[in-house]
Formats: sequence, C-alpha cells, structure tokens
Amino acid sequence: MTTYEVPSIAQIEKEMLENISDEYVKEVGTFTRDMTKSFSIEAYKLEGKLEEYFKRLDVYNISGSELTRYVKQRRGLYRKEANPAKGILTVEGTGMVKVGDVFETVSGNRYSSTENKAINGIGNINIEATIPGSAGNVGSNSITLIPVTIAGISKVYNSFPLTDGYDEETDDSLRERYLIEIQKPATSGNVYHYMQWSREVTGVGESRVFPLWNGNNTVQVVIIDDNKVVANAELVKRVQDYIDPKGEGNISWGTGAGQAPIGAYCTISSATAKTINIECKLILKDGYELSTLKPLIENEIKEYLKSIAFKRDTVSYAILSSWILNVEGVQEWTLFKINGLQENVIVGSKEVAILGSVILNVS
Repeated sequence: MTTYEVPSIAQIEKEMLENISDEYVKEVGTFTRDMTKSFSIEAYKLEGKLEEYFKRLDVYNISGSELTRYVKQRRGLYRKEANPAKGILTVEGTGMVKVGDVFETVSGNRYSSTENKAINGIGNINIEATIPGSAGNVGSNSITLIPVTIAGISKVYNSFPLTDGYDEETDDSLRERYLIEIQKPATSGNVYHYMQWSREVTGVGESRVFPLWNGNNTVQVVIIDDNKVVANAELVKRVQDYIDPKGEGNISWGTGAGQAPIGAYCTISSATAKTINIECKLILKDGYELSTLKPLIENEIKEYLKSIAFKRDTVSYAILSSWILNVEGVQEWTLFKINGLQENVIVGSKEVAILGSVILNVS
C-alpha cells in the first residue's frame, strides 16, 4: 500500500496562495496572508488525521479490538476466544463435590468442578480452569489444595496433566486468517476451504491439507495447536466434529453433516512430534550460572521451534545456534549439536519440531 504524504503547513499555504488571484495583496501581514496561514495550520491537523485513517486501511497497522472489528466487518471473521484447561481430579474423603467447588495449585491457579458427584472413599471428577488460557495447563500432581473447605473431603490431586487450555487468538494469527481469506479464496470445499475451517476452531494454531490422501473423496487435515505443538485428542475431535463428524460407528462421516461437502471423507489428525535434542558447550559471561540460564535457553529454543512450526521444513543449525546467543549471560558456544549432529534437521510435512532434552556444559 502506498503511503499518505502529509504536506507541511508551508506547502499548504503555498498552494493556497497560488490559487488566489494576484489582484489581491498576499504579502506577510496582510489580511489574505493571515487567513491562509490560519487555515494552513488547521488543515495540517486535518491532514494528520487523514494519514492516520489511511494507515488503518492496511490490516498490518491495526491491532487489538480495532483489528477484531475490522476483520469481522469485512470477512465475518471472529477472534477465537481463550479456552479453559480441562482434566480429571482425584478426590478422597466422604462428601459431596458440587459444580463450582474450587481447587488450587500451590502457585495459585484455580480450577472448579464441572459436575456434582458424591465421593465415598475415592473418586474422580471433571474440572476446568476458572480463568481460560494456556496458564491452566499444569502438570501431574499440581492441583493439591482446597481453598474453600468441602465437608468430608480431605485430599485432592490430579494424576494426569491438564490440557486444552488456549489463550485468546493473537493479532498475528487473526491477521493471518484474514489474509488467507483474502488471498486464497475458499470455494466448494477446495484446499483453502479445509484450511480455513480447521483454523476456525479454538485451539488450532496451524493446519495442512492433504487431498486424496487415502483414495478418491478423501481429505486429511493435519493440525497443531495454538502453542505450535502436537494437538491433543480433544482438539482433534473438536475439529473432526466441526468439519466432518463421524458419529457413532462413522454413520455421519462423509455425509455433509459438518462443514465439508457431501461425499468428502475428511480425517483430522495431529502432527507427530519430531523431537529436537540439544547438546551445547557454552562460554558464560562473568556472574552467570548455568543452572540459571538453562530455562532461559530452553525457552529461546522453544520460541524458535514455535516460529517455524508448519512454516519451514528444516530446523536450521545456523539459525538455532544463533538464537542461543540471544540469552543474556551467554557469551559464546564452542559446541552445538542437534540430535547429535552439526547439521540441519529435516521436519516432515506431517511433523512438528518439539524440544526434547537440553544438555548444557560450560566450556
């Protein structure tokens, strides 16, 4: 998009004076000059506003609620809302757990029961995070507190991690979906249609479409979640039910019961993990400890892998090794290996790179 050129006050006044007949006196201090000067000052302010509105015609220049409104008005797109983490909580004691009863982690994350259930000795209940978002995805045995006493209940814990918590869709993701709609028109169940349908589901970060993957009238959509990692079974099911629900015994599969057209058998799958193991020898700056830097380095690697998920088919040795140097406290590395080698790692079209082990030593 071209830029909007805002003329200066002097330029505005010069153009005005040129459009006034020379029959009038236009010297500084005259009535004519005072009028053109005053108008030029106000016109300059107006031109600034016009420049601001012009910039807002470019989707890259807007964000937040303005971007939400922009894409909704033009393409009927909605920003995907945050989704609460869900899981199962084991409860011990003799009493009644009710919908809304609250449980908590040591760090303060809260979860509430989504069902009424009598507990006699030990039992499991379904819970979800009280605040939607990825922060609710906690590991096993993290939820151990009962902040508000529940009569007869003495102990709680989660034997399995909580999953399916996703943050509200980011501006970049919403903007990308808008551009896909504009630049890759979806019609009659084409590839772009499946791409759009899959990414409309809360929790889906990226998707790839494989036509005729298992014969005529078959489509496979491979997804990763909003955190750009392997999608869990619940998310896969949500996308399947939205695009082409299978139903009991696959009775509705391919019948057009979802977004996909009649006769198209769509299978939703998660990408498989391509584990990335890192081995690195580092020279640290004075005053820094390896134990302190390790989580920062791991986070840096995860951010890189997130940035290339479903966008690049290789984990670049050169680029990833340079990202390590972004961590404050790392002066240099003397050895860097990815999966035991000093070379790029190929990521398949149905794979997503996931961080495995990180072994760090001081050189």
